[in-house]
Amino acid sequence: MVDFPVLPDFSQQVPLSNNLFLFTHLLLLLWPEEVNSEEVSVVGPGESILALVGEEVEFSCHLSPYLDAEDMEIRWFRSRTSEVVHLYQGRQELYSQQMVQFQNRTKLLKDDIMDGSVNLQLLGIIPADEGLYGCRFLSSNFSREAVWELEVAGMGSDPHISLEGFKEGGIQLKCSSSGWYPKPQAQWKDHKGQCLPPKMEAIVQDAQGLFNLETSVIVQGGAHSNVSCSIQNSLLIQKKEFTIQIAGKLQTELDWRRAEGQAEWRAAQQYAVHVTLDPASAHRSLEVSEDGKSVSSCAAVSGSVAGDQQRFSEQTCVLSCERFSAGRHYWEVYVGRRSRWFLGVCLAAVPRLGPVRLSPASGYWVMGLWNHCEYFVLDPHRIPLTLRVPPRRVGIFLDWEAGKLSFFNVSDGSHIFTFTDTFSGTLCAYFRPRAHDGGEHPDPLTICPLPIRGTQDLEEDDRDTWLQPYEPTDPTLGL
Repeated sequence: MVDFPVLPDFSQQVPLSNNLFLFTHLLLLLWPEEVNSEEVSVVGPGESILALVGEEVEFSCHLSPYLDAEDMEIRWFRSRTSEVVHLYQGRQELYSQQMVQFQNRTKLLKDDIMDGSVNLQLLGIIPADEGLYGCRFLSSNFSREAVWELEVAGMGSDPHISLEGFKEGGIQLKCSSSGWYPKPQAQWKDHKGQCLPPKMEAIVQDAQGLFNLETSVIVQGGAHSNVSCSIQNSLLIQKKEFTIQIAGKLQTELDWRRAEGQAEWRAAQQYAVHVTLDPASAHRSLEVSEDGKSVSSCAAVSGSVAGDQQRFSEQTCVLSCERFSAGRHYWEVYVGRRSRWFLGVCLAAVPRLGPVRLSPASGYWVMGLWNHCEYFVLDPHRIPLTLRVPPRRVGIFLDWEAGKLSFFNVSDGSHIFTFTDTFSGTLCAYFRPRAHDGGEHPDPLTICPLPIRGTQDLEEDDRDTWLQPYEPTDPTLGL
């Protein structure tokens, strides 16, 4: 038989002080014995939680059974307790030990701390926050902790599809998007839902740890059909998709590019300058015309170039007599039907002896053609260019202060490519006809007469010639 404590009869008149004493004594009688420290555990958020980039996440931790934690040390940490995310100690928050990554990004919610329950908010989630976390409760007679994993995901921007031009008999489209995490997956589909193999795909990680994606595809035929580009986050099992009607997109963008490129080209012409070749700089296998306007390859010349420090020893190139250290300058070069050439600018002080890599880092900003059809720039690696019309004449515009060197296809007035850099010295025009490959058209590189400003017209009829070669008139006539 169990004996229960006999409670006093509070219905009788007893002084208040006696009532308080008896009530306190009753609580002590009914309060359980001190909790065994071995029975105390910490309950965390779970094995793993998912947070979105830019948003906030809340880590909830509590003691079981519930105990007053107001005088305990409560520490949130990464994989090791020394990696402090947030620290509560001595009834206050200590920020001096906090990792730099988490400074000004944490907020402690301790309204229920006397019941052993606290929450920590982590603001502005970034990919670097991904990993293991823990919270530890420490008192005079026990230390317990819980650990979990934080996964981070980011849905990037809506895909954007742009027209890159004509290539390999089809239309090249590029799809781009940024701000993804983890590394996303891209897919092209035609109007039937069939997957299209990408021509190129590049996924790079930025300084914030987010992934930016570019992918391209070449659509063969069926130009009036829909094409879609979808990008998927594998962790969220979500995707973003963009679909275009090629016919409408094609015409709109081609018209816009044609108008913009021609306007930029005509504006550059007003800065036309006389340019002549410097025979003293030419490689011994090059022949410069007497008027200094043309250069072509001739038979290879053997022999030493010792003592001739102005002549290029291995590069089959020649520079201009003119030097550019300020201002805007435009000139045109007739390339004809040569199968190989390089044009552009270089620093006047580049070494003349020995081989060199043609790149901005070495002081060269050039565009080239290789084997009739491969147009490219070197920045610093080869970047292929897609041109709708093979240029027979190339316009070059240098804006020294703006750090820009632009190339134009004078055959159709289109913009080809622009280097953007910081020019730190005097520049020369650069010409490299390359060795003749035995073709039918060993045309020299020829500097064209100055264009008559504002009057040079394109020789195109009303037909759409985006895929048709265009043959300009003879360069000596000065269009």
